[in-house]
Amino acid sequence: MQPASKLLTLILLIFMGTELTQVLPANPEESWQVYSSAQDSEGRCVCTVVAPQQSMCSRDARTKQLRQLLEKVQNMTQSIQVLDQRTQRDLQYVEKMEVQLRGLETKFRQVEENHKQNIAKQYKAIKAKMEELRPLIPVLEEYKADAKLVLQFKEEVQNLTSVLSELQEEMGAYDYEELHNRVSNLEERLRACMQKLACGKLTGISDPITIKTSGSRFGSWMTDPLAPEGDTRVWYMDGYHNNRFVREYKSMHDFMTADNFTSHRLPHPWSGTGQVVYNGSIYFNKFQSHVIIKFDFRTSSISKSRQLDYAGFNNAYHYAWGGHSDIDLMVDEGGLWAVYATNQNAGNIVISKLNPNTLQIIKSWTTNHPKRSAGESFMICGTLYVTNGYSGGTKVYYAYSTNSSTYEYIDIAFQNKYSHISMLDYNPRDRALYAWNNGHQVLYNVTLFHVIRSEEL
Repeated sequence: MQPASKLLTLILLIFMGTELTQVLPANPEESWQVYSSAQDSEGRCVCTVVAPQQSMCSRDARTKQLRQLLEKVQNMTQSIQVLDQRTQRDLQYVEKMEVQLRGLETKFRQVEENHKQNIAKQYKAIKAKMEELRPLIPVLEEYKADAKLVLQFKEEVQNLTSVLSELQEEMGAYDYEELHNRVSNLEERLRACMQKLACGKLTGISDPITIKTSGSRFGSWMTDPLAPEGDTRVWYMDGYHNNRFVREYKSMHDFMTADNFTSHRLPHPWSGTGQVVYNGSIYFNKFQSHVIIKFDFRTSSISKSRQLDYAGFNNAYHYAWGGHSDIDLMVDEGGLWAVYATNQNAGNIVISKLNPNTLQIIKSWTTNHPKRSAGESFMICGTLYVTNGYSGGTKVYYAYSTNSSTYEYIDIAFQNKYSHISMLDYNPRDRALYAWNNGHQVLYNVTLFHVIRSEEL
């Protein structure tokens, strides 16, 4: 592991439903805070702070301008404090895990020393578990070092109170534009950090939460990840072909407790269960074709349609469960995607990033995974995750990263409660997986693993 002065690594575990909350002071004028950050010659974080006491006339133009800057900094300070609280919470969890790892390692050594006296099966099981957990030990050490850096930063921020009086004496030495640029730069860095926090590598999937039992064995349901705040409408599509009616429920509560809905008639029947609602429009594969249609719910009309060149259709390259699931449209933090297969790629999965307005392919990636062998798939942060089946025991076992154009085999447990998955999609706003499982509408929370390095901030 590199020294902490060379590399700052922030590791955060984000669970579904977790949000960054900004807490504003009761009276911003009582606690002005202005700071900037840089690195010294050894690569350590240096925080420079200047702030005035509230003793000058509030009508002064410069005072008002500084107050506006201060309010921005206060918001960022509160966000940093929340990050620190979460880091400390996760550190406690990591330390407990480390104790368990150390204990398991001791037990393994004892078994290894006395392996002739132990049952071979038990020995192999413990050894396999130890090999699985051993890579986490250096990660834990790195995480503890990073937590210390966050704590130091927190202490520097807390010392702002003792420095506030200096700004009044040095007021004339600071130019407003200079302060504005410094604050804006810090704000941009923090915003970039927050954007980094939105993404990560999938490390776990929760037990299923059954929202409703309705419809046939196959279908899809979803919410719009780009819907305005307060818009919690649910979209529901029963079946995988010969249907063109989409149900709209006003809220998740209505969807769960009532059967009142608005019905939208599409101009063409859809194919499969790979539809997605995105920014007020539904994107779907026209039945028995490789045509993708964008239908605007606001105008009740087709706003764009385009052929997905070379894509297999009409059960040529479906998921393992069939159902005309040749073309699967999905959304993640990066936008709109299409997952399909082509003859040119020998029936293996192709991933294409689409322009949501024109439906043109921005870029495509070819994988080595056969489409017909995949149970279902979903995108998170530019990585396609594939399940090994759709019925019985199921797990997420293959991941292809479009960011690095590489793949790996993984092992993430996935509880298939009702034994037949026909739709599985990720919603980046909810940070949850929406599934249609044998006539049950189900949600799964996800756990993402984050590594943020200082050069990325």
